[in-house]
Amino acid sequence: MNQKFEFLAGPNIAAEQMSSAVQIDETDLFDAYSKAVVRASELVSPSVVKIEVKQKSGNRRWRPNDGVGGSGSGFVFTPDGFILTNSHVVSSVERIHAVLNDGNRFDASLVGDDPDTDLAVIRINAPVLQAVRFGSSNDLKVGQLAIAIGNPYGFQTTVTAGVVSALGRSLRAKSGRLIDDVIQTDAALNPGNSGGPLVDSAGRVIGVNTATIMPAQGLCFAIAIDTAKFVASRLMRDGRIRRSYIGVAGQNVPMLRRVAHHYGLPNKNGILVISMDEGSPAKNAGLQEGDVIYKFAGQTVEGIDELHRQLSEERVGVEETIQVIRRTQDLEFRIIPLEREFIN
Repeated sequence: MNQKFEFLAGPNIAAEQMSSAVQIDETDLFDAYSKAVVRASELVSPSVVKIEVKQKSGNRRWRPNDGVGGSGSGFVFTPDGFILTNSHVVSSVERIHAVLNDGNRFDASLVGDDPDTDLAVIRINAPVLQAVRFGSSNDLKVGQLAIAIGNPYGFQTTVTAGVVSALGRSLRAKSGRLIDDVIQTDAALNPGNSGGPLVDSAGRVIGVNTATIMPAQGLCFAIAIDTAKFVASRLMRDGRIRRSYIGVAGQNVPMLRRVAHHYGLPNKNGILVISMDEGSPAKNAGLQEGDVIYKFAGQTVEGIDELHRQLSEERVGVEETIQVIRRTQDLEFRIIPLEREFIN
């Protein structure tokens, strides 16, 4: 009888011990998660700034938050006052102020911006500042902790947490170009978060928060920090990112099978030339409306985004070949891309 009692009681005791162990483990995990978010927030928050701007339109004297301006976020990435943010936050504005975590406000100057990646660098003249540490977006894993810090709706130094939802997304910039290697996260972002840092559990910046899909829940995006580091270095050096352009407005179209088969083309698609800028490289090279571009600089291009990737700084002023199908003819032209300039 005693043996039977011990046999029945044994599994119950074991179950209680297992339940207790699970509870302890869950508590430990929750505490570890909380500690990671707190630690990252404490490390990065002193470097996060609120950016207040006045738009160029209107002649009213500017006061912070006076209704003719706007606000966003940014973060200090050098001790001497360089701040990274979004291009759409600071481009085409009359005045920029940066408010530090301690409440001190400074005039800021625009060092340079790049609408194609929605990134910009501004600078303030302030005492030695605490700069963030950069991580590497190449080392990211889907599912890892992601923490966003910014100023949504003007609420300064707001922290939200989630995970890296996906990697390698593409996002269309306002300039029309595609931004590659965008990070998707479910860390909540709202208007005013733009330009703030997305950080990992160690407090290293892994992205620059840039956009949300407003009707959706948990669909937020950040420019990968490896992209941001490259762009920031060029903006600090030159004030802009040099890219080439050929002056074509086009759309992606399927390549006619019989034409592709006749010329042995690997393309399934090409770029239909809809219009060209007067005096543009494309116009000067001899392209015509209705041509279908399928190769540039010896590389197959099946869409406008692939062509944009080819039109890099290295192509500026360098003669290249561009191949098109004109009705049923396969034609090659010599073209010299020019530097693309933005007009604010």
